[in-house]
Amino acid sequence: MHGKWRQAARCLFGGLYVLFPLILPGWAVACGAQQAALTSLGAIAALDNAQAHQAIPVDFESSVVFSRGYENILFVQEGHDAIFVRPPSRVTYQQGDRLRIHGKTQNSFKPIVVSDFITIVGHGPRPKATQAGFWDLVRADLDCHMVTARGRVRSADLNGTQGSAIRNARMQLVTDGGHFEVDVDSADGAALKALLDAEVEITGAGAGKFDDKMQQTGAVIYVAHLDDIRVLKRRQDGLSAVPIIPMDRILEHHRVTDTSERVRVRGTVTYYEPGVAVVLQNGSKSLWIETHTRDTLTIGNQADATGYPAEHDRILTLADGEIIDLGTAGVVKPLTATWEQLAFWSTNSPVGHENDLVSIEGRLVTQVREPSQDEYVLDAGGKLFSAIGRHPGGDPAAPMPLLPAGAKVRVTGICTIPDLSAITPGGYVPFQILLRSSNDLTIVARPPLLSVRNLIILAGILLLVAVVATVWGWTQERKVHLQADAQAQLEQRRSRILESINDSRPLAQVLEQITDLASSSLEDAFCWIEVADGATLGRQPGKPATGKTVSQTLNGQGGSRLGSIHVACDPSLQKKGSEVYGLEMGARLAVLAIETSRLYADLTYRSEFDALTDAHNRFSLERQLQDQVQRSRETATVFGLIYADLDDFKQVNDVFGHHIGDLYLQETAARIKRLLRPGDLLARLGGDEFAILVPNARSRWVVEEITRRLSASFKTPLLVAEHTFAGSASIGLAMYPEDGTTSEALLRAADAAMYENKKLKDAVRTAR
Repeated sequence: MHGKWRQAARCLFGGLYVLFPLILPGWAVACGAQQAALTSLGAIAALDNAQAHQAIPVDFESSVVFSRGYENILFVQEGHDAIFVRPPSRVTYQQGDRLRIHGKTQNSFKPIVVSDFITIVGHGPRPKATQAGFWDLVRADLDCHMVTARGRVRSADLNGTQGSAIRNARMQLVTDGGHFEVDVDSADGAALKALLDAEVEITGAGAGKFDDKMQQTGAVIYVAHLDDIRVLKRRQDGLSAVPIIPMDRILEHHRVTDTSERVRVRGTVTYYEPGVAVVLQNGSKSLWIETHTRDTLTIGNQADATGYPAEHDRILTLADGEIIDLGTAGVVKPLTATWEQLAFWSTNSPVGHENDLVSIEGRLVTQVREPSQDEYVLDAGGKLFSAIGRHPGGDPAAPMPLLPAGAKVRVTGICTIPDLSAITPGGYVPFQILLRSSNDLTIVARPPLLSVRNLIILAGILLLVAVVATVWGWTQERKVHLQADAQAQLEQRRSRILESINDSRPLAQVLEQITDLASSSLEDAFCWIEVADGATLGRQPGKPATGKTVSQTLNGQGGSRLGSIHVACDPSLQKKGSEVYGLEMGARLAVLAIETSRLYADLTYRSEFDALTDAHNRFSLERQLQDQVQRSRETATVFGLIYADLDDFKQVNDVFGHHIGDLYLQETAARIKRLLRPGDLLARLGGDEFAILVPNARSRWVVEEITRRLSASFKTPLLVAEHTFAGSASIGLAMYPEDGTTSEALLRAADAAMYENKKLKDAVRTAR
């Protein structure tokens, strides 16, 4: 028995011995595929999209062909191999930088690398450029490589808004075979416009333009510097030299040589609008085909389409299509999708669903019926989209079905993007579903009974019953409310008038508010106020006046007459005695407004003027002086300040009394005012001291001339209450900015100059 077990064991281990050398390499490859990184660009470029989709780790070195940090664009090349890298940060690298790139592969139009770490290991010459033609770029033979191409510049414009921090330029070049785009890192608009119609040679990174399924729709060359555009032949004259032709004759100058080849594609018909378009779908690929055919085509059958490749706003199409129905059923199931899946647009990976047959559910918000089409607006999780069913040939007799609002509907059709200008890579864009027939609409759930629409109807019925049941009581209550509202509005307007009075608003404005209030309380009767020795404010009736006029005198608290208020009432006025109430209310407010205005004006005058001489006081002078310093500092002008102290004024008071002294000061102030120019300011600082602010002084001589006239004026004796006085004054002056740049410094300088003058006079008097 033991011998049989030993023999079985020897057979088992013998078999493992034979199989082990065959199994071990497979294990090693499997383990290595999960951990070992690709270390050369050639190995990465050799991958296909299926392999790149496995996110294979990479760690390799290569040279920069083109980099634009703010758009996360990086092309690198090593020898004959090149690839696109999505960098981890918005760093812009220089052409020729040697980079060590660590990351993982990802599928796209061709395999790309999504990097998580990049290190600059050195710098060298940029990769050598390869001469490329239009077909080399379109076939993507030199995708991501440094290339040189020639063409004629048809347009050159700056991207971005004017004044933005980052701007680049986009050019369209025409060459043998077709057009391609040039994207230049330059904001020099003048230099770009100078390239229009020039024959140029472009050096940069070749790349493709793609739709949301990573289907190539064109070619582009990314250029790092304007110096990489070499002009071979420049346009001899400017754009202004191009002759102007009538707008309806421009087609005479259209020149196109189209050598495009007809191509054939095969797929299942998922949409057909006779004479307009057909959509074919084959797996995850779908194509919009422009056609003029009106032959019968069966949706769901396989078909061949021939036509000419075209591209419109980054969408791949087939123009002038001829369709052959193969008569065999195709297998295309609509993709059940969410709003986010259909609205998302990306140019990095094939996730878009433009022109795909899709199915999406939403609640019907509204339906719009037009002669040419029916449109359904649906809500999918709070986000709206439209489903459109077009009538064949614009026949309004073939409408789509009416659906109840609020119903949950499943919509099946072709996903399209109506506004291509709204496309933002990596963002959401509006989409719509093109319906083929009424079968593309399926009600999943009827509108709920507790829908907003049903609740509104129920609330309307209950409201109608309540209104009918309480109409009489409501009418009575309404009358009371109207009276209360009118009284409340009257009180509000009265409160606003009191606020205007308290805020010292202009008197004319307040009185007009009062007449408006009185007029509105008397069913818009004419009301006006005549201010004593003043204006007439308010609305007066035309002549001849109709109706009766009621007036009331406005008397102040001291019995003085302030004016009068008048109301011209309509004889049909229903409220007896209301004109008296409105008149009395207006009169009280008007008296309060006039007296408050006069009191405020008097207080304002007393705060700024000397009560004895009617000249400005010290407070007013200091404020005016500070303002003048600020104005002169802003306008770089000069002004003067004069100090005058009356000599021997104390003797006038001592000998003749304070009454004569006050008259002496009044006469002196009046004489000084007559000497001053318009705009000069006289102020009494206190006692026998005066100051004169001379704002419009172009030089010191102007101020000195005023002081000389001031001194000379005292040579004429002063006649005060039958007394004759030989007056004089000690005068000093200061100039801005010569003697001071602040109000305090100027006051000190003028005061000091005045006292120097007084000392000089005293010294002369003593010497005599």
